[in-house]
Amino acid sequence: MTHILFVCTGNTCRSPMAEALLRQMARQRGVTVEVRSAGVAASRGVPISRQAEAVLRDHSIDDRLTSSPLDADLVEWADLILTLTGSHKSHVLRHFPHAFERTFTLKEYVEDDPNVLGDLEEFDSLTASAELSRALGEAPEASARQRMIELRQRIPQFDISDPFGGSRDEYESTAAEIRAALDRLLDKLQNESRP
Repeated sequence: MTHILFVCTGNTCRSPMAEALLRQMARQRGVTVEVRSAGVAASRGVPISRQAEAVLRDHSIDDRLTSSPLDADLVEWADLILTLTGSHKSHVLRHFPHAFERTFTLKEYVEDDPNVLGDLEEFDSLTASAELSRALGEAPEASARQRMIELRQRIPQFDISDPFGGSRDEYESTAAEIRAALDRLLDKLQNESRP
């Protein structure tokens, strides 16, 4: 069974919607997963937003979800950590660098365009080299910095929009964005489990 952890900011909108939607969608498709969510700036036990709860209720989901702060126990529990934005991913990697190989943004993880995947791999490699240079007190090479800029401009935006404080329509739009990515995630999980 795959343990999947979704991470956003306060764990009251995007990540709990992703958690509940994936749990339901996986059950409907016969995919066995265990799902949790957390926030990089969450307090423990805060109910999800009324708008997120209403969107989930529209999908016949009546889970009673409350917020959890991201901590070492959740990171260790997770086989796969899927963040809702690149900044959430950066936060996870800064605080839990050992989770590097299993931490992605949700949209990045389900991306299947080989050109985009190649750009991502090159960008991650250049970023790691630049961070190592900085840690050693050296400046990253100018050519590497320039290449990172070029790649950053080509790589698509992998952030899920933040509906916090927005209208019901904004929450619906975010939920649709999450559902589309979760469909691709389930396809990927099913393909990986086939012999």
